[in-house]
Amino acid sequence: MLVRSVKQALNCGVFDAVAFSSDSEEYLEIARAAGAHVLVRRPVEFATDAITKLPAIRQAANLAESELGQRFDVITDLAVTSPMRSDQDILGAVSLLENLNARLILSACLAKDNPYFNLVEPIEGSQGFALSKVIDRKISARQAAPEVFALNGAVYVWAREELLKTDDSVVRGYARIFQMNHERSIDIDTELDFKIAEFLCISRLKGNING
Repeated sequence: MLVRSVKQALNCGVFDAVAFSSDSEEYLEIARAAGAHVLVRRPVEFATDAITKLPAIRQAANLAESELGQRFDVITDLAVTSPMRSDQDILGAVSLLENLNARLILSACLAKDNPYFNLVEPIEGSQGFALSKVIDRKISARQAAPEVFALNGAVYVWAREELLKTDDSVVRGYARIFQMNHERSIDIDTELDFKIAEFLCISRLKGNING
């Protein structure tokens, strides 16, 4: 997945440079062999699950500019855990930022679960549960509920000034969504995720599934 992400970034033809960030020397060497232009050794404080990935992305962008002597007006993050992401997803998200003159593009898919229909949370001071979000009309089917999206982490695109802000939250009110389908939104977080992605990749190679 690591090699695929680096080569995918290179093959898209829209990036002036590809940087790879990791706290693993082994992964950095693999990325170098795959063709990454800049290797970023991620400090321990950026390598925990307790923080967002934004500080590490800022570090990578700043180091790439310093090493290459070049300013990058657009920075794109490609998650290595998104093996089903297509080249067209990357190109589409980058183009959307430029065409809308936006500051931030977040890739997402329509959520399978919906806080207006089937997501509940505990009622404070009670043993009961209530819908996470309620509106002033009855919703009897998920299709009738307001659309909600699940961020998938596959392709996030920032205008440079937006990335360099000190705000470490990814979700911002002015962000725009680049919509992907569920298949290409798979994020590898568990062994089951990996097996599903493996099955889809094999099926696609056999021509049983169109990406």
